[in-house]
Amino acid sequence: MTINTLSAEALSPELLARLKNIKLLVLDVDGVMTDGGLTIGDDGQEYKTFHSHDGLGMKLLKATGVGLAIITGRTSNVVKKRAESTGVGHFYQGAEDKLVAFNDLMKASGLQASQCAFMGDDVVDLPPMLKCGLALAVPDSPPLVLQHAHYVTIKAGGRGAVREVCELIMQAQGTFDTQMAQFLTQASISN
Repeated sequence: MTINTLSAEALSPELLARLKNIKLLVLDVDGVMTDGGLTIGDDGQEYKTFHSHDGLGMKLLKATGVGLAIITGRTSNVVKKRAESTGVGHFYQGAEDKLVAFNDLMKASGLQASQCAFMGDDVVDLPPMLKCGLALAVPDSPPLVLQHAHYVTIKAGGRGAVREVCELIMQAQGTFDTQMAQFLTQASISN
């Protein structure tokens, strides 16, 4: 059975160089880690649906030494719990000006903006996207965001887009096979 997959080798040399340089993946939440829908109950409680593939991708990427951060404009306990469960090291919520949060993140992490990827889905994400080394967007982003992205995912936000990016970074940095080997080894032992 042949499965069509995207690999880092199929990317342009410029994009591949940007992926290789990434030390920190910064994510927006609504529309990137989720499908963008907001479910609010009668009690005011906010509910979000995250994709399990994205969470595992984040954990695998972190295991390679690439850090994770979240910058979101909304404030939500469920996002805080998701950040904790996926190993996010830097967490900014209620960030009305995402560039201010991004600049603070650069100081806190000791990294240069060129070493960071920012994944967004709307115009409020453009300031950090324009400053970072790798601007990422999901396919249903507004045209202005798509125009300024170095890479637009094949998968939709909340439907595996974060995993796609995590795998591309690992492939470009030569860490993907090592991360996948642990699962193949386990399978061969149990068969």
